[in-house]
Amino acid sequence: LLGAACTTTDRVEEACRPFDRRRSGLVMGEGAGLVVLEEESHALKRGAKIYAEVAGYASSLDAYQVTAPPADGAGAVASMVGALVDSNLHPADIDYINAHGTSTKLNDKAETLAIKEVFKQHAYQLVVSSSKSVFGHLLAASGGPEFVFTVMSVYTDEIHPTVNLTQPDPKCDLNYAPGKKVSYKGLASPGKPVRAALSNSFGFGGQNSSIIVKKVDQRL
Repeated sequence: LLGAACTTTDRVEEACRPFDRRRSGLVMGEGAGLVVLEEESHALKRGAKIYAEVAGYASSLDAYQVTAPPADGAGAVASMVGALVDSNLHPADIDYINAHGTSTKLNDKAETLAIKEVFKQHAYQLVVSSSKSVFGHLLAASGGPEFVFTVMSVYTDEIHPTVNLTQPDPKCDLNYAPGKKVSYKGLASPGKPVRAALSNSFGFGGQNSSIIVKKVDQRL
């Protein structure tokens, strides 16, 4: 863990820079996120406000190294492909990815390669952002708030930015929404709203998980 920690200490609020060429490691944060899951029929019966539908999920274990992912992102590829299969969705159905995005040299490059491998040319049509750029790395708790942000992106058609990304790494060349919120709210174009989104959460020791949520009023 200490080996993956950020070595920049001058301005802590700017130290976490996912996908930036100056990134130097993860920055610890503190927080949590919780959601309530229930069957659609039960939620409708009680008149609950439904934010999104869990379409599918998958996990993998690459067991490559304790703190480093395989350079080609093979474990991340497996979990994202599995989530798409479980969701019965195609890569082109995904509009947003909430990246694991740790601000480490190895993860950000490997995750970018994995996204390209899974989504091919559609990878360049996606918006990708890292919640860790906002609140840091919460370790085992990271997946909770990241899932909440992913759900709210589908619900509101707004995507939070990757903050502190001002000098993009040439090897991380996707649309990471640098420094500015992406909003499709109120737009008439049917292709613009966030119809479905995928959230990646990867852990030490080669644990990888991906979950997909989609709008409740649209069957893709």
